[in-house]
Amino acid sequence: MPAFDEEYPLGAKPKPILAHEIGQNLDDLSAPELKERIGLLRAEIERLERAIEARQATRAAADSAFKI
Repeated sequence: MPAFDEEYPLGAKPKPILAHEIGQNLDDLSAPELKERIGLLRAEIERLERAIEARQATRAAADSAFKI
């Protein structure tokens, strides 16, 4: 049987969510947690932009290879 955390009568404190869900309630997040979420979202935006660039490069290469 797992040991109970004395600070939380129903067991261990739930772990914080590591990702952000669009439309998520922000009331329970502190300013540092909100800044961390912003960092996560900016990193994800950069990842998505790189994916777009890769797809555009692939398309451009295909277009140039099949030009008559």
